[in-house]
Amino acid sequence: MGTITALRSNDRKKQVNVFIDGLFSFAITEELVVQNRLKVGGDLSIGRIQKLKEASLFQSCFDAAIGYLSYRPRSKNEVRQRLRRRGFDDNVVEEVILNLKERQLIDDIAFSEYWRNNRLSFSPRSRRLINLELRQKGVAAETAHEVVKDLNDENSAYEAGHRKVRRLTCSDYNDFRRILGDYLRRRGFDYETVRCAVERLWQERKEGSV
Repeated sequence: MGTITALRSNDRKKQVNVFIDGLFSFAITEELVVQNRLKVGGDLSIGRIQKLKEASLFQSCFDAAIGYLSYRPRSKNEVRQRLRRRGFDDNVVEEVILNLKERQLIDDIAFSEYWRNNRLSFSPRSRRLINLELRQKGVAAETAHEVVKDLNDENSAYEAGHRKVRRLTCSDYNDFRRILGDYLRRRGFDYETVRCAVERLWQERKEGSV
């Protein structure tokens, strides 16, 4: 049993340093101070101190995860790796991951659909390459496959090439084929898909439609 002798705010870390019997004991989030009605002069058992430390660690880890998710959707594995790099141990990380899943704040299917749609809208690439990107982000093979299985590489290659053609100034077919072909291959499209897209776009360019 110990008595709280001071509660000192740490504005930089948004935490409160708790002093027991004149000595620093642990840091806790401001939210948990209010929730647990901690005040100078209050008594805390060893068991309660331990629970407060665990609750504060969970809250700090959870807040870090929410901050990371605020920029864009993330895969479960992206969140896990981020929290580990922040120094949180595996037990609290997995507890936070489970809580986020229960709140539907992380969902690998929803994330995979977001990633696929974002690629198709802003940077078209092949079904194979999108699948690879999802796997690199820790998405399960079955999920990645399901999300990309209906993608049409011919359409995606044409869309990617169409955007590139607008910026091409070459008038020679060989230069056009080389530059556009290299561009599409870097986006994961196979030889035949690239060939068809290049020929279609060259024809449309000659006709003045692109």
